[in-house]
Amino acid sequence: MNAPDLFGAFFCTFSTNFIIFVHARQREYYYFFPLKALALKTVNMLHKTEGIVLVTSRYSDRYSIAHIFTRDFGRVPYLLPNTRGKKSKMKRPLFFPLSIINMEVEHLPLRDIQRLKDVETGFPLHEIYTDMAKVSISFFLSEFLYRVLRESGNNESTFDYVRNSVEALDAVDKGLANFHIAFMIGLTRFLGIYPNFDGLEKNSYFDLINGEFVRSKPGHSHSLDRSQSTYLGHLKRINYENMQMFKLSRENRNRILDYLIDYYRLHLYNFPHLKSLDVLRDIL
Repeated sequence: MNAPDLFGAFFCTFSTNFIIFVHARQREYYYFFPLKALALKTVNMLHKTEGIVLVTSRYSDRYSIAHIFTRDFGRVPYLLPNTRGKKSKMKRPLFFPLSIINMEVEHLPLRDIQRLKDVETGFPLHEIYTDMAKVSISFFLSEFLYRVLRESGNNESTFDYVRNSVEALDAVDKGLANFHIAFMIGLTRFLGIYPNFDGLEKNSYFDLINGEFVRSKPGHSHSLDRSQSTYLGHLKRINYENMQMFKLSRENRNRILDYLIDYYRLHLYNFPHLKSLDVLRDIL
């Protein structure tokens, strides 16, 4: 056991109620810490937070793992019992992709998988569960967010953006086919990879690696040609209120989606192929 330089080397002994630290060279110094107080600090790890369900996967016969984006802890894996009884607090509909839930959770710093104590609906969703186009978008966005979000603190602004987007997806009735495009462009602001549009000109190229528009074609293959770059420049204005005004063919929409995924893959670590992407293309 290592001690601060102030105290020098020491050893410790245990009694019923105290840990006793004894200085090795100056035995007149003793340090007493109530064991009960230390135990309370260790056990009291319950927190109330808000979450957005991303992906749920099988862990064992008794448990699954629910990956949830939380307001307070970022993306966290939680142990989810596979019980289906009427008394179960962990009802499976609560863990549909992009469900917004209120949670009481147990968090221990060194634990890889945290525990859920109680879960309830945070915001009632309707069409995301029943409209096939919205179902496909929710599955795509939940898998996409699972790949791009990380576990960290201070997620409130990012969480609010995702939460507001989920509510918008449930309510929207115009421009739905462009929703994921607007979402992915908007999310770059919160991940610190928003493209620099300052150099946008009529004949400029968009450099995917550096995230900026340049006059000369970059010396690498990760760039858009002039017409593609111009179109991307128009999309900087897209949002949930005006997305129905962007008339995109299926081919153009898929091409733009490929550009955006390439952009994220170049700027974020460990971004594999998204399994839900092909389903999204077919339905939209």
